[in-house]
Amino acid sequence: MKPQELKELRALGVAELRKEEAATYQELLNLRFRWATRQLSDPHAIGKAKKKLARIKTFLTEKELGISA
Repeated sequence: MKPQELKELRALGVAELRKEEAATYQELLNLRFRWATRQLSDPHAIGKAKKKLARIKTFLTEKELGISA
């Protein structure tokens, strides 16, 4: 992810982060299905989606605990 995208994610509120988390999880699920059926052209997309999901979860935890990074 680019630093600009990280700043945008960090600026979101808890509700928006939850929506983004759900959307990213759905994207990851779709990528896994496409991988299983050999329709995925970019296998690195799965890793990127996993990292994005982990970052979102990290930002959510920071917001819930009141940690400023």
